[in-house]
Amino acid sequence: MTSDGDEIYLSYKGVRKSFNGVPALDGVDLEVRRSEIFGFIGPDGAGKTTLIRMAMGITDPDSGECTLLGMKDRRRARISAGYVPQLFSLYTDMTVNENIALFGSLYGTAKETALQRAEDILKRTGLWPFRERLVGNLSGGMKQKLALASGLMHTPEILFLDEPTTGVDPVARREFWAILYELNRQGLTIIVSTPYMDEAELCTRKMFISNGRILDVGTSEELLDRYDKKILVLELDERRAKDWLLKCSHVCDANLFGSTYHIVVDDVGAAAADIRKELELRYSPAPELTEATPSLEDLFVAFSGGVTSCRAQQ
Repeated sequence: MTSDGDEIYLSYKGVRKSFNGVPALDGVDLEVRRSEIFGFIGPDGAGKTTLIRMAMGITDPDSGECTLLGMKDRRRARISAGYVPQLFSLYTDMTVNENIALFGSLYGTAKETALQRAEDILKRTGLWPFRERLVGNLSGGMKQKLALASGLMHTPEILFLDEPTTGVDPVARREFWAILYELNRQGLTIIVSTPYMDEAELCTRKMFISNGRILDVGTSEELLDRYDKKILVLELDERRAKDWLLKCSHVCDANLFGSTYHIVVDDVGAAAADIRKELELRYSPAPELTEATPSLEDLFVAFSGGVTSCRAQQ
């Protein structure tokens, strides 16, 4: 590892991995530095979970090299790593306290130390008042906080979270991320995979991955600066409109975001003029069409297989 804030806590070099002949990771090169909140962003099946499982030494690369905390022996290094898996895996017929104590003992933590640490973590996550409640009676958000608390029992240097807030309500998600930010301010390096673009924004750096290949890495600003398309927003909630939108000149793609279309174009003026002609013919009054600043969600759609070539001027 290097020194100070440039220490490399996780590294993949030319990593390839296949399962039953199907590539899961295809030549991955990536470095995560100490004290980052780093996001693995991509659709289902992109390779995010395989990257985390490989980092934890659960699976090995077919070729290339993966190091954790500067060590090639990742199974040895993971004693200093925490892991919150995608699926809730604690014991629902045990209390919060009993689960915490169990995880502390699994890491060889002395009983007195484990009890003191458990109290601190449960208070930090807001679970202390529920310490005697059966885990099966907790809400989804509280279960995820408990999974996080369990992953912190051995005071890890790096924490992996695999889509930790999937299925959790928005308020619980905000509370969960507030805890992550507090932990990061205290020096914990955090790696999180997420399908939510608002959570991707919260990561200090992130990478987009699809079909096992990294498409881009950087801060939000760096990623969006490299995005060479423009976005028009059309206030129209009509699925079939996509067919004619894609036939307009200089339109590369069009996708519904809630009740509005985000239209990817390579020439705002020309595309807007052509779209407005169609709107006037099809609707009265014509729906509003405006230009918008591209977002990470637009980038995610593009990286997930959106159209990359634009229709030429007719």
